Amino acid sequence: MNCLLCLALLSFPLAACGPGKPSSTQVAAGQTAKQAKKFAGDPRIPCARGAAALETVCTIEQAKGETGPILTIRHPDGAFRRLLVTNDGRGVVAADGAEVAKVGLVEGNRIEVSIGDARYRLPATVRSATKPS
Repeated sequence: MNCLLCLALLSFPLAACGPGKPSSTQVAAGQTAKQAKKFAGDPRIPCARGAAALETVCTIEQAKGETGPILTIRHPDGAFRRLLVTNDGRGVVAADGAEVAKVGLVEGNRIEVSIGDARYRLPATVRSATKPS
């Protein structure tokens, strides 16, 4: 009889918890899901190696990194590059490796990212520069 009473008392605080506020893990998962929607319709982007013409054959995945969103771009042959999305106006930087990502603005609110002999075209949010008053 005492065991039933103990179980009832132990389960009462758990029942009182309810859904409440989401944990930081749940919030982070929601933010990652929102970011992933950018590429959900068609996760392929234009890419090329060397002097080859850009073709829409590379896939892109987005994940949450410790310092910001990480884009993993995969070539059809299995090679890949990882890019860290920045908030400082650079767009993206190489997330790992020794080679530096070079980023340039191209038509249609896109950026072209070059790393080694690989080039990628990514959608971008272009902020206009404010003029001093």
